[in-house]
Amino acid sequence: MTDRVTADMWFDPACPWAWITSRWLLEVEQVRDVDIRFHVMSLAVLNDGRDEMPEEYKEFLKTAWGPVRICIAAEQRYGNDALRPLYTALGTRIHLGKEERGHELYVAALTDAGLDPALAAAADSTDYDEALRASHEAGMRPVGQDVGTPVVHAPGPDGTPVAFFGPVITPAPKGEAAGRLWDGVLLVAGTPGFYELKRTREQGPIFD
Repeated sequence: MTDRVTADMWFDPACPWAWITSRWLLEVEQVRDVDIRFHVMSLAVLNDGRDEMPEEYKEFLKTAWGPVRICIAAEQRYGNDALRPLYTALGTRIHLGKEERGHELYVAALTDAGLDPALAAAADSTDYDEALRASHEAGMRPVGQDVGTPVVHAPGPDGTPVAFFGPVITPAPKGEAAGRLWDGVLLVAGTPGFYELKRTREQGPIFD
């Protein structure tokens, strides 16, 4: 029997690309000996103080604080295991349902996840920001501050920990195709001195 290993993904619920990567990782769990553990990073924290962004993205970030604060509040109340169902509930409503980020969505998502809907109040509170920034820093430290989400930490092919941004994919591969991508990502991420593989993005997120 091969021992299962744990890989960690840092997500911001508002990011559609992170959502697709997370759904791919859940597929990977089914075809490889790996368990996925979710953690919170924040695009609002990452871009705090950066004024060179387009106005449209600045508006996006104003409503990006709420979901990550709620995730941290839920993690503190229930433990890390609460993040998986909460992320799924938030992402399903935000990305598939195209619901507006706000109190009504947060209450519904918390209820979907079997968590206390009163935690929706955390969206407008700074009480969780210190823990949020700590979670964000833990995810970003190994990969640097010039990337966003998704960020993954995983045991490399030889067991040595590797951390990387991505993969940015659409749509999420299924079945053995998901496993093959996982194998390839670990191979390149575990190669000393490997930094980047990229091509022009020609289509938007495809949710299926």
